[in-house]
Amino acid sequence: MVYVLIAVAAIALILLLFRTGDGSETIPFNRVVEMARDNTGPALSIEVNGDTVKIDNGSQVFSSRKETSTSVFEALSDAGADLNNYRLDVRGQSGLATLLQALIGFLPLILFAGLLIFMLRQAQAGNSQTMNFGRTRARMFVGAKATVTFFDVAGVPEAKEELEEVVEFLKFPERFQALGARIPSGVLLIGPPGTGKTLLARAVAGEAGVPFFSISGSEFVEMFVGVGASRVRDLFQQAKRHAPCIIFVDEIDAVGRHRGAGLGGGHDEREQTLNQILVEMDGFETHSSVIVIAATNRPDILDPALLRPGRFDRRVTLDKPDIRGRTAILDVHAKGKPFDKGVEMQTVAKQTPGFSGADLANLINESALLAARKNKKSIGLDELLESIDRVSIGPARKSKVITEDERQLTAFHEAGHAVVPYFMPEGDRVGKISIIARGHAGGFTRWEQEDKSYLTKPYLLSRIAGAMGGRAAEELKLGKITTGASNDFEQATRIAREMIMRYGMSDELTYRSFGKRQEAIFLGREISEERDYSLKTEAIIDREIDRLLREGVQTAKDLLTEHDDKLVAVSNYLLENETIDADQFEAIMEGRDPSEFRSESSGVEGGGPGSENQVAEDVETVGQAEGSSAIDPSPAA
Repeated sequence: MVYVLIAVAAIALILLLFRTGDGSETIPFNRVVEMARDNTGPALSIEVNGDTVKIDNGSQVFSSRKETSTSVFEALSDAGADLNNYRLDVRGQSGLATLLQALIGFLPLILFAGLLIFMLRQAQAGNSQTMNFGRTRARMFVGAKATVTFFDVAGVPEAKEELEEVVEFLKFPERFQALGARIPSGVLLIGPPGTGKTLLARAVAGEAGVPFFSISGSEFVEMFVGVGASRVRDLFQQAKRHAPCIIFVDEIDAVGRHRGAGLGGGHDEREQTLNQILVEMDGFETHSSVIVIAATNRPDILDPALLRPGRFDRRVTLDKPDIRGRTAILDVHAKGKPFDKGVEMQTVAKQTPGFSGADLANLINESALLAARKNKKSIGLDELLESIDRVSIGPARKSKVITEDERQLTAFHEAGHAVVPYFMPEGDRVGKISIIARGHAGGFTRWEQEDKSYLTKPYLLSRIAGAMGGRAAEELKLGKITTGASNDFEQATRIAREMIMRYGMSDELTYRSFGKRQEAIFLGREISEERDYSLKTEAIIDREIDRLLREGVQTAKDLLTEHDDKLVAVSNYLLENETIDADQFEAIMEGRDPSEFRSESSGVEGGGPGSENQVAEDVETVGQAEGSSAIDPSPAA
């Protein structure tokens, strides 16, 4: 409405400015009368249009407006003018002209009314924003937007079984109420990032066919005290109106941290918001069909009141998938994408221990991008295996300038990593060896690890010896040591320390763990370790760690000396082809020709982002410069 008034006022203003823009001279009406009275010939032409008069004397045009109620003809007759001497043209004024003249007359009023309405609208908008400040920002998904089901979630069968009961309650609540059963009002999903907590919550809503409210814990808290609590109340009120439904709070630790944990008692607004969440969850009626699902990867910092029975009284843990779970996840993300015949996802799953569901989804997407880059019509095993390296370490840096001596050093180094575990009990099977620089690594060795719940002492010793194999190969074949083994020492030292201090795998210190880890409640990471042992024991721990490392080095040297021909064969093949896959490595170790097996990743161009939180246990790397490191392996527990 405001814009219409402004447009009308603009049109009227334009007409007002240009209504006399016809080139005529404006004169008073009595002057027109005098000209008509003094006219002696027919040259005078008079045009009458309403109360507007135009007079043409043959050389100039004059215009005027009638100032009295007397008509033009009466005025001319009263002045004694002979009307027979004029060329008269009388036109009636149109309705549009009359309307425009009226608008011109009311132009100031129109402008004032438009300004007043505009100011009122602005004031109402400001009041509306103020009133909505405490409204929830949760996004509601209904119908087609919540069509994710359990078929779209793989790798977490136990978690799906736990949540199937929630789905049954949302579908058939009377079945449970008839038996007096009370479904948990809150379900807490716990797991590392990328394990599918949000996807699983949406799958519950999709299976049950109910509305799904999604919000992050950080969206509750504002700088104004009381806003978060108001948003919590509004969220639960909307949920009750749409019951049965699901409220999903992602990263609940942003608002549900332990109260009073910080200096000065913590943030008042955050604590008030948490208090309101506790009150709302505790106030649910027994027959309420509103279920709260929350997700976090830091359950240790949540307030105890949030976890007591009656609130989040059911916990579902999602861990990184095993080989069967990874295979199922890869199959889910591979749907709808063309793959070469013979491509088996289990082959990829064997080389991706430690990958989360999000990492595997990224792997499939990267392989599709690689295939498109090479103008292929389908995705092959080459692209899949290359994507593992891109996701876990980074893109290939084939433009990096590397001297021939450095290539030879890297080849012997990586060959040492691979050959040593091959001849040790419970050693890992090689998945791929490469001397192509990626990220900060000059080369890498990837393992095909089995999913293990328990680690034996021989296995951990093989890990230490394998990490030391790179330095041992440098000393034996080149007679010199470099900075390339810095990351290997970190890995081996960490494994040895865990064996002595946590696993009791020491000849002198058994059946006891040493050190209590302290965690920062706000930073969420280890910052110190409480020493609960004496200085004498600390000296024994250092001596035992040093013994394990020295034994690992000696074992690596003995094996490489004994199998020198295998070490040379692997390094020579690396220098010629840059990569070795699992079958080729087995062929070299068994004395067969490796050329009968096609390298699965040779010649694949790099060029994509890497993933930082990936396969910590299964990659040994060598840097090309001092202080450089790639993957930071740590022993699995």
